[in-house]
Amino acid sequence: MGSQVSMEMEAVQVVIVGGGFGGIAAASQLQALNIPFTLVDMKDSFHHNVAALRASVESGFAKKTFISYAVTFKENFRQGLVVEIDLEDQTVLLEGGEALPFSHLILATGSTGLFPGKFNQVFSQQAAIQAYEDLVRQVQHSQSIVVVGGGSAGVEMAAEIKTEYPQKEVTLIHSQIALADKELLPCVRQEAKEILLQKGVNLLLSERVSNLEELSPNEHQECIRVQTDKGTEVATNLVIVCNGIKVNSSAYRSVFESQLAGNGALRVNQYLQVEGCSHIYAIGDCANVKEPKTAYHAGLHANIAVANIINSRKHRPLKAYKPGALTFLLAMGRNDGVGQISGFYVGRLMVRLAKSRDLFVSTSWKTMRQSPP
Repeated sequence: MGSQVSMEMEAVQVVIVGGGFGGIAAASQLQALNIPFTLVDMKDSFHHNVAALRASVESGFAKKTFISYAVTFKENFRQGLVVEIDLEDQTVLLEGGEALPFSHLILATGSTGLFPGKFNQVFSQQAAIQAYEDLVRQVQHSQSIVVVGGGSAGVEMAAEIKTEYPQKEVTLIHSQIALADKELLPCVRQEAKEILLQKGVNLLLSERVSNLEELSPNEHQECIRVQTDKGTEVATNLVIVCNGIKVNSSAYRSVFESQLAGNGALRVNQYLQVEGCSHIYAIGDCANVKEPKTAYHAGLHANIAVANIINSRKHRPLKAYKPGALTFLLAMGRNDGVGQISGFYVGRLMVRLAKSRDLFVSTSWKTMRQSPP
């Protein structure tokens, strides 16, 4: 195709809403192809949140997880909050009043959740890094820590704390019996449990925290009493909540109300086009595709969306997205982990080498064509 914009692409102006893994993958491809685009995000930096939990326990790590958008995308980046999408005028309106025209729109708004797993506030890179450094100090000052939620994030959080501070008492409370994501192989979920037990994590399974609203997460206190629906009480110094992840639909909910799935994701066809809108794509967490919401899948979606924008302008057949067998790696501290690749179990050594030591941080810096600190 070459690096120059062809005649068919001259009228293209792509707006990407959301600068997560899918957003930066799409933006990087468009930039390499010299196709006009604007990437919009309310933060000034990409957050490599795959490593957010380690940044919560290891001092100095957070600065590796935030990468400036402007350095990479320069004038093609706008920091701002999307308040409206006008389908008739084909513009994206930002909170400050700026209207961004588009011929094609890629919605990559991701998901929201509680800190530290997610960081969805309008802060500068420096302030975001400081928020994680502050939490590191809270963890360091706490002898006993309760992690609420035993999905993949909770499992990884408990393992990160125990790896960095093996002398601390860590209790993981989960409302179900099996840990991690339900899409994972049973043997993977069982091994995740065994790794936590080997690290010395106390497991309270099939119990739900009943006084969560009364607690102050991420704040060290001399005595916090965590209560469960089974009558169990745990005295601790710090509570970290790792559940409640939701699709971030605020930018598009009002205009695409009839295309929303029950969880707030957008219903898309096999080409990742939003139902009834052939020039609008949804990728990553906000696409209603039946597969786990991972950074890996968001990148695959970005490839499809960019290819189909080009194919549609060149009058070529569109490329369909076909979810494959699950690839999912659980990093359980820098020295351990378990997971599966293309639906097949992979052992602890391979996961440690592939993900746990680096958490794919170097991959994001490479995508953004910057050097890590």
